[in-house]
Amino acid sequence: MSELPLKDRIALVTGASRGIGRAAALALAAAGAHIVAVARTQGGLEELDDEIRRLTGASATLVPMDIAEDGSLDQLGLAIHQRFGRVDVLVHAAAILGPMTPVAHIEPKHWDRVMSVNLTASYRLIRSIEPLLRAAGRPRAIFLTSGRASRPKAFWGPYGASKAALENLVRTWADELENTTVRAVLLDPGRMRTKMRAEAMPGEDPTTLPDPSEIGPLVVELAQADLGLPTASVVFSDWKRTGSLASA
Repeated sequence: MSELPLKDRIALVTGASRGIGRAAALALAAAGAHIVAVARTQGGLEELDDEIRRLTGASATLVPMDIAEDGSLDQLGLAIHQRFGRVDVLVHAAAILGPMTPVAHIEPKHWDRVMSVNLTASYRLIRSIEPLLRAAGRPRAIFLTSGRASRPKAFWGPYGASKAALENLVRTWADELENTTVRAVLLDPGRMRTKMRAEAMPGEDPTTLPDPSEIGPLVVELAQADLGLPTASVVFSDWKRTGSLASA
């Protein structure tokens, strides 16, 4: 029996209690990684841990927290440093949709919350986790983005703006790390059967959409791939159609 491809790797996954984050955590665990799972809901994390135990016989490290809270990601980085000393794989899937409303009608508190979760927390995560990635042998950082970053559409203002800014931030950071072993990638899952998609498109038939579990193998592949600078996003539907990471 061949050795698991990510055996003994440390994989940090945000938004791990549901949707794409959960699917990524399960796929990485099945490939041999130890999962450090971050999400706001304790119950969802415990359900994830139960599933990982059923799949692999191993447990995950569960971190219930709001990534937008001041200092939370700094504390996370310190705790991982003290326990593991490194992060081999980072999957940043945590995000919120925010209000679906005209830009002129967005309440400042709602704008601030979307930017805090989707953008500022991403910067704080990079700041906290970069030393742990540098301490790994061949680290990979995977950030979830959206087509709305490059294709704006009415009523998607806060979400689309936050993802556009995230893409710029990740590409800037990746360029800064070009001469290290750290590699980052932007992953666009497209339309997928998630709670966020249901909130955004309540009239859509979810059975017509891919299940989040389908993206798991792509996450595992990206965690091992020889990646260049992320000048374009890896699009799930393209990978599913061609089986190629050419866009990476």
